[in-house]
Amino acid sequence: MNELINTLIQKTGLPEDKAGIAVDTVVNYLKTKLPAPIASQLDSVVSGEGGGITERLGSVLGKKSA
Repeated sequence: MNELINTLIQKTGLPEDKAGIAVDTVVNYLKTKLPAPIASQLDSVVSGEGGGITERLGSVLGKKSA
């Protein structure tokens, strides 16, 4: 999740604490809107566990990365 927070800081100039709150808010919102199988994996996707976010999203969505 730090990668996402740092990207938000770089693109918006938000302080780290505010960027962290923003990311948490969006992730929690997405969890309520996404189908359960995807929502349950969202934390690991944004934290980068098991590969980069692009690879993890492809895995979660059932697509193979090139």
